[in-house]
Amino acid sequence: MTPSYLEIILVGFILILPFLYETSSTFRYYFKFLLYYGIVMANSLILIPIMVFRPGNVKNLLLASSICHHVSNLLGLKWELRNRENLEKEQACIVVANHQSSLDILGMFEMWPVMDKCTVVAKKELFYAWPFGLAAWLCGLIFIDRMNSEKARTALNTATDKIKEKKIKLWIFPEGTRHNTGEIHPFKKGAFHVAVNSQLPILPVVFSSYYFLSKKDKRFDPGRVIITTLPPIPTKGLGPEDIEALMEKTRNSMTQVFYSSSREVQQSLNSCKH
Repeated sequence: MTPSYLEIILVGFILILPFLYETSSTFRYYFKFLLYYGIVMANSLILIPIMVFRPGNVKNLLLASSICHHVSNLLGLKWELRNRENLEKEQACIVVANHQSSLDILGMFEMWPVMDKCTVVAKKELFYAWPFGLAAWLCGLIFIDRMNSEKARTALNTATDKIKEKKIKLWIFPEGTRHNTGEIHPFKKGAFHVAVNSQLPILPVVFSSYYFLSKKDKRFDPGRVIITTLPPIPTKGLGPEDIEALMEKTRNSMTQVFYSSSREVQQSLNSCKH
């Protein structure tokens, strides 16, 4: 049987893939993200029929993380979690973390078995990215409308009651949007309003710099990330007038750790090269 032109083209493309991967950083950049998103979407399809029996249960995220954390190995990423004892305690708190890329989710997958019960505040647009959005909803993620602060505040206040009752951690990215620029950008007040209104402690989490990733240069190399959890910052007795100081205190402590852990990773990288 004579192979068709389509089959010949397909075989040729498969044969040339390793060459393109090794020689083109742009191809490698898009291929890795395609692989990442493709596996996450496929896992969502597989897990939805299982998670549908306990919709909205944050424990579903443990199931998702047990499968999806293997993606890091395929992408050449290594995550190192420090001070895990700050995450292990069963308590309701507001987790705040710096936000550099969609790859942050892979770091979170490494942490979920330690956190056990944790949910995430996400922009409502993610819900419509099915099947991932449906799977995320089944995992109990809290979707908010960032363009409507009143609705967002109501959704968070409603979620806080459940979080306190069931001792669930609530993960919020206070920068709002992703920034992979080698610094921690100014925080928005939402996470700190929630923490003060609910009198829940803030638990800072810091991802070291994603030096291996550049959207501008289309570069996605293998890399190592140090994830540092800081001691909880209490909010009992604080009011709205204390929010600015609380934000500054949290950001300053996170920035200090960000620079020190990023410097450590870079120094170890340079020593390996020599």
